[in-house]
Amino acid sequence: MDTVKNAANYVGDTVQQGLSGASKEANKSVAKDSDASIGTRASAAKDAVGDKMDETSNSASASVNKEAAKH
Repeated sequence: MDTVKNAANYVGDTVQQGLSGASKEANKSVAKDSDASIGTRASAAKDAVGDKMDETSNSASASVNKEAAKH
């Protein structure tokens, strides 16, 4: 049963990793947009950093769950 749970967690973590990566890229685009206000650009840059941290965390968790599902 734990194998099924780990496999499901792996899938969920992988999806979250993808969503965080997409959000990060969108925020990076806003941060680089010279037409956006400085406040908007700064907020987007901060959010991109947070998204990168989430992406990394989800990647690590997915790796752990993937290995656990193999056993």
